[in-house]
Amino acid sequence: MHDALGIEMEQAGDGVVKGRLPVSDRVRQPFGLVHGGALLTLAESLSSFGTYEGVKDDGKLALGQEINASLMRPITSGHVNGTATVRRRGRTAWVWEVEITDDAGRLCALIRATIAVRDAPA
Repeated sequence: MHDALGIEMEQAGDGVVKGRLPVSDRVRQPFGLVHGGALLTLAESLSSFGTYEGVKDDGKLALGQEINASLMRPITSGHVNGTATVRRRGRTAWVWEVEITDDAGRLCALIRATIAVRDAPA
């Protein structure tokens, strides 16, 4: 999915993961706005990556479990920027808050993602 959308991971550490995706016709809906699904994909990718980085050394996997979004402002050009901040590191699930902004730094969406933590297959 990263390659299909052009998602770029920019920073990860201390419970924060940042990344972005370029706005192109691949992620625009017919009216020229970035599709909400692309925003959610970026948010889940950031939070899944952050969770995996936190649990992989324990032989665990990170799997998307639940996601919801409040879409507030459209993005039509530039980049979709995401900053995921972990809010809870549980034994079986991590909860993240993801802020989506445009290149002007305006808040465009708030997304909450729950990422399941499971044992990796043998």
